[in-house]
Amino acid sequence: MKKFKRILKRTLLVIGILAAFMYINNTSLFSKTEDEKPLLLAHRGMAQTFPMEGIKSDTCTAERIHEPEHPYLENTIPSMEAAFERGADVVEFDVQPTKDGKFAIFHDWTLECRTDGEGVTREHTMEELKQLDVGYGYTADDGKTYPFRGKGVGMMPSLDEVLERFPERSFLIHIKSDDPGEGKELARRLAGLSEDRLGELTVYGGDRPIAALKEELPGIRVMSIATMKSCMLPYIAAGWTGYVPSACKNTQIHLPEKYAKWMWGWPDKFINRMEEAGTRVILVAGDGGWSEGFDTPRDLERLPEDYTGGVWTNRIDVAAPVLRE
Repeated sequence: MKKFKRILKRTLLVIGILAAFMYINNTSLFSKTEDEKPLLLAHRGMAQTFPMEGIKSDTCTAERIHEPEHPYLENTIPSMEAAFERGADVVEFDVQPTKDGKFAIFHDWTLECRTDGEGVTREHTMEELKQLDVGYGYTADDGKTYPFRGKGVGMMPSLDEVLERFPERSFLIHIKSDDPGEGKELARRLAGLSEDRLGELTVYGGDRPIAALKEELPGIRVMSIATMKSCMLPYIAAGWTGYVPSACKNTQIHLPEKYAKWMWGWPDKFINRMEEAGTRVILVAGDGGWSEGFDTPRDLERLPEDYTGGVWTNRIDVAAPVLRE
């Protein structure tokens, strides 16, 4: 009986020491933030927003926008300029390959939702896409009025135009297909950029194109479901020790708000560990299903106190004044 008590005491002592180590090693209480401000990521620049309820992969979101509060259209150069002017550190945009070997900045697989064009986006040349009105399909009142019709003619930019217009700005590039050839094609386009310029770019998308792009451009920061899993699953298992898996190095993590609390050291120590590994952490609202952002003052109240990681927002004009004050 005495032997059993001694063993029990030792076991409890070991458990207590281990628990204390896990707490001290992962608490944010002693982490220094040095009054850093969050990194703000503007999804599609300054864009028209829409209710997320009932969204499906084929929903035409241009047909259900909120009453416009600004004149900007997503994925256009003016929308990017406006986002940077309002405080964005990074602007996200979507790329579609064109029939003539270029990349158009446009979200949709087909043209009918937003534009006055028809057919599959990638089956047109860049010159043909330049003739379209990218504001044609937007309506906030079920088609009674179209406030941007006629105002978006010629405003679909190419990737080359965007990179030339903003030579020192940071971008998140979204590959919209799961075609590995598209990853290779984008890698060839980006390969001519300097190392410093590539350091300001991140590419995300499907597992196959991202793997293909990373093979061609090993130094570029990327993100896909596969890269997230290869980093996060080992970290969840062993991160309590401070261990950061090699798969977490030089990548980007789009972390849904719903799951953030399960990350060892959340928020400060987790963010610091990832930054030391060259990785950005971008917090996405909700469960991350449909690019939900921190778009209202009420949303922003849910961020951890003195949060210094990245914030995904669809309303940079709302988020920046609050988070940069």
